[in-house]
Amino acid sequence: MSKLQPARGTRDIFGVEARHMTAVVDTFKRVATSYGFEELATPIFEFTEVYKRPLGEASDIVSKEMYTFEDRGGEELTLRPEFTAGVCRAFISNGMQQNTPCRLMSHGPAFRYERPQKGRYRQFHQINAELLGQADPEADVDMIAMAWRILKDLDIAGNVVLHLNTLGDKESRDAYRAALVTYLEGFKDKLSEDSLRRLETNPLRILDSKDEGDREIIAGAPLLSECLNEVSQKFFETVKKGIAAAGVPFVHDERLVRGMDYYTHTAFEFVTDALGAQGTVLAGGRYDGLIEQLGGPATPGIGWAGGIERLAMLSEKGVAPAAATILMPMGEAATLKAIELAEVLRDAGANVMSDRSGNLKKRMNRADKSGAAFAIIIGDTELEAGVAAVKSLSTGEQTDVPFGELAEHVTR
Repeated sequence: MSKLQPARGTRDIFGVEARHMTAVVDTFKRVATSYGFEELATPIFEFTEVYKRPLGEASDIVSKEMYTFEDRGGEELTLRPEFTAGVCRAFISNGMQQNTPCRLMSHGPAFRYERPQKGRYRQFHQINAELLGQADPEADVDMIAMAWRILKDLDIAGNVVLHLNTLGDKESRDAYRAALVTYLEGFKDKLSEDSLRRLETNPLRILDSKDEGDREIIAGAPLLSECLNEVSQKFFETVKKGIAAAGVPFVHDERLVRGMDYYTHTAFEFVTDALGAQGTVLAGGRYDGLIEQLGGPATPGIGWAGGIERLAMLSEKGVAPAAATILMPMGEAATLKAIELAEVLRDAGANVMSDRSGNLKKRMNRADKSGAAFAIIIGDTELEAGVAAVKSLSTGEQTDVPFGELAEHVTR
């Protein structure tokens, strides 16, 4: 029998990596809660129409990347490729429009069939935030400021740059689309196959092309800023002033777009080159037409998503070991005392585990590798004296501490 391995593009997450990813989620939930967000957990799979309708048949996600299957009842279902469509479906299904604005945070796995790459897998994980029912530019500022605070709290802010642009309202966007198509029509014989297809279905997506020939053509394309009406210009100016007031540094990236028709006004990406090639770690935008496109009432919205794997890889913040204190009882009587003391220490808020296998040298080696702060040794001598030998694993210093004072010592 061949050795069992995870499917391509998936992997097992454990140990330090799991703790780093948990730290990302914990930071996200803490910061988002401070901005008034509530948690929403949507199903990992939805009816395929939930994704197909807003993303469009011609989009790469729908045509190439979605994991779609038919269940035993004949229903066509799709594993979640992104969060926003499912969150908006939940907004409609649960009548949340009665209580707008809704501030919703989610996190968990998503699935796309694409070439696995550094920090991005076929099963990947995201943090996601959506603000529904608030149309003013200050909502966009709130969302970007919240993302920046999360990045700061993860010690990532120094490695990322916020790229910001406006897509304008529908009138501005339609005008730009027409100007872009007119320009690109002159290069039909030079565009890549993918871009030729997008020229008919979604020309703005051509601006995201990675093809070198396309990039040269795009460099001379008209800018969206040239097509903005007064309303769109004013909206974007308010966003820029608000972001500056929130203390978030940014660059105005006029080539940054979102290809879907429901996107309007603000688009942004937090970009890093600390993982090798330049990559996006968190991105989002305003999508005032999405809920209506899904069959709900006209509702403004803005949201963003961040890749947990990439954020965890970037974060320089230390994470606590699984157990900061390791009890090492030597003998049967000491083991019973260790069980008692472990519960006392946990009552005091300490993370504790017992290591009862092997000689003391092997146990100390394991403790050093674990990242724990203390090793607590209890043998017959300690039991008789009513003390525990507490060794600081960072300094090597060892102290005898009375059992009654142990909790205060390790939590201090």
